[in-house]
Amino acid sequence: MGLYDRDYARGGSFAYENTSRSDTQIISFVKETYKLFAASMMAGAVGAYVGVPMAGTIAAYFWPLFFLEIGLLIGLHFVKHKPGINLAVMFGFVFMTGLMLAPLLSRTLGMSGGASIIGNAFAMTSVVFGAMSFYAIKTTKDFTGYGKPLMIALFVIIGFSILNIFLGNPMLHVIISGAVVVLFSILVIYDTQNIMNGSYETPIDGAIALYLDFLNIFTALLQLFGIFGNNEE
Repeated sequence: MGLYDRDYARGGSFAYENTSRSDTQIISFVKETYKLFAASMMAGAVGAYVGVPMAGTIAAYFWPLFFLEIGLLIGLHFVKHKPGINLAVMFGFVFMTGLMLAPLLSRTLGMSGGASIIGNAFAMTSVVFGAMSFYAIKTTKDFTGYGKPLMIALFVIIGFSILNIFLGNPMLHVIISGAVVVLFSILVIYDTQNIMNGSYETPIDGAIALYLDFLNIFTALLQLFGIFGNNEE
């Protein structure tokens, strides 16, 4: 899971940040954020497309590639204000996330009806993401103060995920995947409201947050659809 780079304590700074930006600046910020999000989706898709034929190699070198992925994300934090370099690092990171997804995609494609499973997971992710984004914009409820509870939930999921590496319990894996879908669906609302408030430091921050929300929902749904679709055979 791409469970990275979240500042869950940002809720207390909204009033200051919102007053420091005009409505025009916030609108421009939102537009730029969603442009970068769309571009990130395409770069991630390219990474997955390139990675599927070499899924075995990627799986064999999982940990070096994983640390490279994390290194790019950490590096992005330090170069996000440097034009040109920030975009290169951002696209390098999202390309790597697509590459790292390739082994799961390859395994799914090896199942009966694997292409349909992937298509259905992507379609469902798009529906969930779109619905949560719409709700975030239309609701009068403020989710921006939920950072700490979301952080706790995230660490609980990570803890059980690590535990299940050793247990290998299929039912626990299903429960964890379901919890990931629920958590990151809420995070779509949280991140969308942050973006609409202009509360992220840069559009890159907001775009990466949305991208990771989408990626984690898709990955969890793909695992769930793969499990249940495979059991039907």
